[in-house]
Amino acid sequence: MHVYFEIQASDPERAIHFYKTVFDWTFERAEGLPVDYWRIDTGNGRGGLLRRPADTPPPECGTNAFVCSFDVEDFDRAADHVKSLGGQTALPKFPVRGICWQGYFIDTEGNTFGIYEPDPNAG
Repeated sequence: MHVYFEIQASDPERAIHFYKTVFDWTFERAEGLPVDYWRIDTGNGRGGLLRRPADTPPPECGTNAFVCSFDVEDFDRAADHVKSLGGQTALPKFPVRGICWQGYFIDTEGNTFGIYEPDPNAG
């Protein structure tokens, strides 16, 4: 299983400066997404950074934390399974153009996590 991490930030430029300085990560703005988003290359893994959608806690918005996303073979089947076990949809399935189908959920403990189905035809 591959893991893709994400960082939500109230001030993305400030966060990018921080992580570039601390870890020497590189950031590339992703175009064509429904949210402001930057792809992160750590040199040893991949992640993303996005603007926190609101200031209140989930499920009304994003989190004040790192969010991990896990790859799945079938997004819809995995999403149905999450919901059948008491999870909630935080952000419904959306395409990350040319890369995957992505979505976010709240687990039974109130934690946000993502799942993604790799698909070079997404979008």
